[in-house]
Amino acid sequence: MDTLEMKDIEAAVEGILFASGEPVAVDRICVALNMDRPTVELVLQHLQDYYSYERRGMRLVRMEDSWQLCSAPEYGELIRKAFEIRKPAKLSQPALEVLTIIAYYQPTTRAYVDQIRGVDSSYTVGLLLDRHLIEECGRLQVPGRPRLYRTTQAFLRAFHLNSLDELPQLPGMEADGQLRLDDDMGEGSPELL
Repeated sequence: MDTLEMKDIEAAVEGILFASGEPVAVDRICVALNMDRPTVELVLQHLQDYYSYERRGMRLVRMEDSWQLCSAPEYGELIRKAFEIRKPAKLSQPALEVLTIIAYYQPTTRAYVDQIRGVDSSYTVGLLLDRHLIEECGRLQVPGRPRLYRTTQAFLRAFHLNSLDELPQLPGMEADGQLRLDDDMGEGSPELL
């Protein structure tokens, strides 16, 4: 393709995102359009603003270095009704606990999650894997080689986050990931997550 007009570029980006149905990396769009990254990112930002401002039925969502077209959340109930889709079950308290631990300490093992929670988390980890909120991302290089888990782009999308950097800061958490106990906490009474 030779030089494209801005409207053609926007239409091409929309077409790529629509046809994919999945998140598409910015670099992949750059290669497809033979364009530089700043220009493609400008087009993506413009489209995101347009869908939001015009209150269209879809939104353009950024997840780390990828973008995806999604239905607008305010029309979720109507879309489910049209396709007779049941509303996804809400996550239980144990599932939210496990997901929080993995999100903040990733990549991490199930044993580490169990250690923090004080209970076996194997069922809950399996549930989160089935819902594609977490994924296996390798094995720890220690005896037994336990599986490592991390959050997925589906996690970012479900919690309306662009990246993990947008997770709220845990109270008492140091930059190195260590929990700091405040002086006013009594001896032997560590604060639980």
